[in-house]
Amino acid sequence: MTITLHHLNRCAPGEFFELLDGIYEHSPWILHSAIRQRPFVSLPALKLALAGVALHATPDQQLALLRAHPELAGKAALAGQLTRASTGEQVAAGLNNCSVQELAALQRLNHDYKIRFGFPFIIAVKGPDGQGLSRQAIIDAFERRLKSARADEFAECLRQVGRIAELRLNDLLGHTLQFGDVILARLDRIGAWSDDAQGLTCAYLTQAHRRTAAQLAAWMEGAGMQVHMDAVGNVIGRLASDVPGARSLLIGSHYDTVRNGGKYDGRAGILLPIAVVQHLHQRGEKLPFHLDVIGFAEEEGVRFKSTFLGSNAIIGQFDPGLLDRVDAEGVTMRGALAGAGHDPAQIAASARQRDDVLAFVEVHIEQGPVLLELGLPVGIVSAIAGSSRYLLQLTGLASHAGTTPMTMRRDAAAAAAEIVLYVEQRCSSTQSSLVGTVGQLQVPNGSLNVIPGACQLSLDIRAADDATRTAAVHDILQAITAICARRQIECALECIMEAQAAPCAPWLMRQLADATLRAGVDVFELASGAGHDAMTMAKLTDVAMLFIRCGNGGISHNPLETMTSDDADVSAHILLDFLRHFQPGP
Repeated sequence: MTITLHHLNRCAPGEFFELLDGIYEHSPWILHSAIRQRPFVSLPALKLALAGVALHATPDQQLALLRAHPELAGKAALAGQLTRASTGEQVAAGLNNCSVQELAALQRLNHDYKIRFGFPFIIAVKGPDGQGLSRQAIIDAFERRLKSARADEFAECLRQVGRIAELRLNDLLGHTLQFGDVILARLDRIGAWSDDAQGLTCAYLTQAHRRTAAQLAAWMEGAGMQVHMDAVGNVIGRLASDVPGARSLLIGSHYDTVRNGGKYDGRAGILLPIAVVQHLHQRGEKLPFHLDVIGFAEEEGVRFKSTFLGSNAIIGQFDPGLLDRVDAEGVTMRGALAGAGHDPAQIAASARQRDDVLAFVEVHIEQGPVLLELGLPVGIVSAIAGSSRYLLQLTGLASHAGTTPMTMRRDAAAAAAEIVLYVEQRCSSTQSSLVGTVGQLQVPNGSLNVIPGACQLSLDIRAADDATRTAAVHDILQAITAICARRQIECALECIMEAQAAPCAPWLMRQLADATLRAGVDVFELASGAGHDAMTMAKLTDVAMLFIRCGNGGISHNPLETMTSDDADVSAHILLDFLRHFQPGP
């Protein structure tokens, strides 16, 4: 019998428990609790209901759940004593064919992990894309997570249990992802093209960048879009409407990366709408507006130290003065554009007119842990944080570390330390989105036996509303002045960036929320602490953002950045539903 969600919603409780037995290893209590939430409007809703039971269980129940899972290539596996599901997963990962060295490594790790944490190491061996992790990838994750704090690892194991259950449900119901597998496969493909031999670096107008642009254009064309590349390198595909005088809904993100970055930052927000457009095209489905998918050429500022080049061109605010900037090799931006076949004189022609645009929507990985900790695949962004950034040069007096009394020192590093602690204290004193970071801290030409006479540090203050941010900046700058005066330190302060917060449009957020609910996912709103192209686009039109949960603790701008094919699939379905029900705003 083919098991369907419809049948699971209607069958007797006993049959429900029997059919789903083994989805959660030796833990039928999860099913007994989740059944109370029937009927489930979608498969994601069923998955979230089950995972939610585990997430909100008592610590003792959660610990029992973790301990119900077997060790990888452990004694039970070698003795053939695992459940059928666990056996199949370990065999599919090749853990039954470990080399002597691999088996020894896994046995050592199992022992050390159990001693350190008190529960077995748990990982979904089918991986984020469902295609399976290599034995080496499993061992690498084992080694890395063995260094985690217990609370963090406990939470990660619970999430991995949920991922295992999600994949088992897909198999049980014969569910094939409509979008997620394609999206992740394409992200993997372009994620292999890098400026560097190690890791992923794709800077503006490099060979890897140009190859990525060409591939995006090819996928857009394959999805039935009219495609062109503008003079700044933005790749733009249009699913044209048949409605006379139709306006355009813009969707997109950036395809450049930071140095040694992740595969999903920015790029997921291009490939996901391409997959959705391809589905519409294949069905011959038209929209009452033009849908323009934009791969912004540059957002990160890696090569020429200037961010948002692609989106600034679209809103008509590209600064021609940037064309004379040089990269580390002495190549000007003007020269790089010409070398890539672009005419800098035509950049102004990329600008869109406000009256022609309905709105801008950006899909992006969260780049943080909030959705991960809540157990939600997506969230709706309420605002993109504004940012105030400064460089500080502190000057004291270098003197002998052994002969200068503590009360007579003009220690620039000690002043910097006090500033760092004040920033932390001030930005922790509110429950708002306010955050403060000192990301750079240096003692130039410092010596072991010399009191620091100089210290350089950075300051980054962000908040989702400008009033909160500016109040914090005011207090911090006042504190810096007072600290330096008391310590007889001179302070040179340079403001290097001042960006206003970009609130998302409520009318767009409501429509995204409606689509999220129809997908069977609870609506959660959160602010974005990171900057996005949507910040720039907000100067042209109303904007909204849909965040996708990212794994590995929410880490981003890092090779460990990850998301699952199932989360990509849910996000794509939400975007498709949003497009089908889209109503222009005021």
